Amino acid sequence: MSTEYYTQIEQARGAHPSREMLDSLAVALRLSRVEHDHLYHLAGESPRPQGRIPHEPPGSLIALLDRMIDTAVLVLDAKQEVIAWNALATLLFEDFAQSSPAERNLARRFFLHPDRPARHFGMTRSAGYAEYLATELRTADARYPHDTALGALITELRSQSPRFERLWRSGEMYAPRHVQKKMLHPVAGPLRLWCDLLVVPERDQRAVLFTATPRTRSARALRELAKHVPAAQRGTRTAA
Repeated sequence: MSTEYYTQIEQARGAHPSREMLDSLAVALRLSRVEHDHLYHLAGESPRPQGRIPHEPPGSLIALLDRMIDTAVLVLDAKQEVIAWNALATLLFEDFAQSSPAERNLARRFFLHPDRPARHFGMTRSAGYAEYLATELRTADARYPHDTALGALITELRSQSPRFERLWRSGEMYAPRHVQKKMLHPVAGPLRLWCDLLVVPERDQRAVLFTATPRTRSARALRELAKHVPAAQRGTRTAA
């Protein structure tokens, strides 16, 4: 690529760059995946499909989560599989270390679990969660059309869950919201928990943070529950 041609691209003059030229620019400029996708959007192109869904959470994220002692944390990959969790999440929900990857998938659990209250770990106020899951899987399917595990999950959900099939066929997109959910915990009692997402763009992952409003009964109960975690087990665990 000549300097003159690159200047023309920057100034939006001359021939439209090919996808191969955009890829070369991304490599030369050392763009991240998000920046690479944005370059495609600026050129009026759809980003190239990705390969397999990243499954390893970054070490920097794990180090951050290790310091969140009073916060229950789940880390999800693009197909909604729990790939990391902290000890408080184990006490609040279940011991994910004892579950298979299929059992750790929150979309499969929500749409296919035979015990309806257990589908969302006993949490209520879940309006919009089904729509959110379908949106996340639809987006992931567009990014990773060749990921066999994702394809198998979507096929399973469409064939076994009429609700998911309706949402999938609707094509509607649902944006995540800052929501408060209620649950009745067998040890901590009734809880009101805020559910927030921390996005990890480079890995296409989400850290789900469950917290309580300060100086409330739920906050005190969450702190008391955290005291049941031995100091040696407070670190964040990963599925790998």
